[in-house]
Amino acid sequence: MTAPETRSVSLQVNGRLATHRIEPRLLLVDLLRSLLGLTGTHVGCSYGVCGACTVIVDGSPARSCLLLAASVDGAEVRTVEGLADERGRNTELQQAFSDEHGLQCGFCTPGLLCSLTAFLEGDPNPTPVAIDEVIAGHLCRCTGYSGIRRAARRAAGLPLTAERTKP
Repeated sequence: MTAPETRSVSLQVNGRLATHRIEPRLLLVDLLRSLLGLTGTHVGCSYGVCGACTVIVDGSPARSCLLLAASVDGAEVRTVEGLADERGRNTELQQAFSDEHGLQCGFCTPGLLCSLTAFLEGDPNPTPVAIDEVIAGHLCRCTGYSGIRRAARRAAGLPLTAERTKP
């Protein structure tokens, strides 16, 4: 029996260099969770549909369950663990999620935070519709999205309007 083929990958993860020998078919989500112990990145569907595994790769949101770890060799990756500031304080978006009840079980929260963080960094003055489009790429079974929507709008500096929850 021969040993499986491996290759070396190096990437910046939450500001720290991570270098590992991996099998070419290893997914980024598995590198993050199993090799680096960053379990905030969740695996929900394994098909890129639910958004729970979303991380930020070179400034853009990416579904880590669809990316081979080898494909991000040399990239900068941020996970939910890397969103807080250097003193460990919550970002404005993270605090808004707490204050506006944008989380309940928390399973979808890391992916939403990563997607919305990348989005707001790229567009600091978004429209409510643009925020809704980002949120639409994530499945949440607990919140009904109202708290998530309010949190994102608050972090973007948009007015919080009363909204009716869709049945």
